[in-house]
Amino acid sequence: MNIERTVTTAVASLQLGENFTFAALTDAVQRQRGREIRVTELAELGENDGLCALLFYGEDQDLILHARTDSALHSQQFVLHEFAHIILGHCDGEGCSLKDVVHNTLFPDIPASLRSRVLARKDVESEDEIAAESLADRLAAGIRGSAFAETSYTEIFG
Repeated sequence: MNIERTVTTAVASLQLGENFTFAALTDAVQRQRGREIRVTELAELGENDGLCALLFYGEDQDLILHARTDSALHSQQFVLHEFAHIILGHCDGEGCSLKDVVHNTLFPDIPASLRSRVLARKDVESEDEIAAESLADRLAAGIRGSAFAETSYTEIFG
């Protein structure tokens, strides 16, 4: 896999240009995926297991749960990494479901339709994880560029 080419192609597929807001990115990913994506902080996540975020692929919507952090940028990176997995199509097929017994034990209060897929950073050295982190960095740069452009515009033009 050529990660740089994969990431460049993925960014272009979003049709957002070089600079964009987090909201515009969310809309683009939802359009591309064809369903809603909910993002929710789960304070308990990461306290004992070191997980930053979880991605659940459901039948009608996808759910990203992210760990609590005092840094908004850090939280955003958790979410962007999971967006990257969605955009790159990681595990959009066979073998992506956790066994029912694991679902029922770990996530008994989450409906089965939302438990059809979970991504967690277990193997940070895999090509998928490296590509997802690289794409997340590119997405963060686009969001930062948008924020700087808006700030500069209002500073100059009021």
